[in-house]
Amino acid sequence: MAQVKSGEKAKVHYTGTLEDGTVFDSSREREPLEFEVGAGQLIEGFDQAVDGMTVGETKNVQIPAEKAYGPHRPDLVIEVDKTQFPEGLNPEVGQQLQTQDNQGQPLIVSVAAIDGDKVTLDANHPLAGKDLNFEIELVEVA
Repeated sequence: MAQVKSGEKAKVHYTGTLEDGTVFDSSREREPLEFEVGAGQLIEGFDQAVDGMTVGETKNVQIPAEKAYGPHRPDLVIEVDKTQFPEGLNPEVGQQLQTQDNQGQPLIVSVAAIDGDKVTLDANHPLAGKDLNFEIELVEVA
């Protein structure tokens, strides 16, 4: 059986779950995910888990937040006044909006809370601060 090494392309099927068992992503209903092992294209813990697997092997791994999307950063949560939103845009909790960072680059934020005229926006990745579980199957070494 072929064993995948850093620098090679791997095709994997995976299912990602939170600690409570909630599925947050899966490739099972679509094509396998293809990526270059060790190239930093995916979260560090996933990349490391695939390195050294053999075709046909399935493994379950727990990836701590530090090797996934990092810790939840309070400095990426801000409160703004509703008057700063474009006319006609009525933010709702859970809604994702695109804005710009200080360098003019696109930035996706989530509406975390609304309290009267104040809206709390969170620029953290939705999975930041969470430990993740993955079931990974190496389908092919390309």
